[in-house]
Amino acid sequence: MPSPTPQRPLPSPPPGGALPAPGGLPGPRRIASEELFAGGAVEVEILHQQQVYRLRRTALGKLILTK
Repeated sequence: MPSPTPQRPLPSPPPGGALPAPGGLPGPRRIASEELFAGGAVEVEILHQQQVYRLRRTALGKLILTK
């Protein structure tokens, strides 16, 4: 039975919350969830193509995206 691969911790986000893509190559923008839910917020709204989506953090720390 193979042993599980250890996971490396993600680097701490710089001021502003954006992290470079792994390997330093251009890629998707990465934002730490702590930045999104700063100040104890439980829900944030995301406007996409004139539609509002809600990103909620559950009591167990999971994320739920709804339209």
